[in-house]
Amino acid sequence: MIRDLSRWFESKSFSVQIVALALVLDPLGFVSGYLLAPALGVDPLMGGVYGLVAASFPMSWHVMRQSKDA
Repeated sequence: MIRDLSRWFESKSFSVQIVALALVLDPLGFVSGYLLAPALGVDPLMGGVYGLVAASFPMSWHVMRQSKDA
């Protein structure tokens, strides 16, 4: 299943890949930061923002990898 998902992702254009990553990683990052923030002593909303920042790293890595391959 992961191999099929990887093939599907690689077959899409770069812009579709970025949108797909944003649709998956941004909500995941926000929710995980929001839920983990109280355990770390941070306001939940700020935890969500920190989660969004952390979720941007895999997308940045993907952009850097694509620009290196081009």
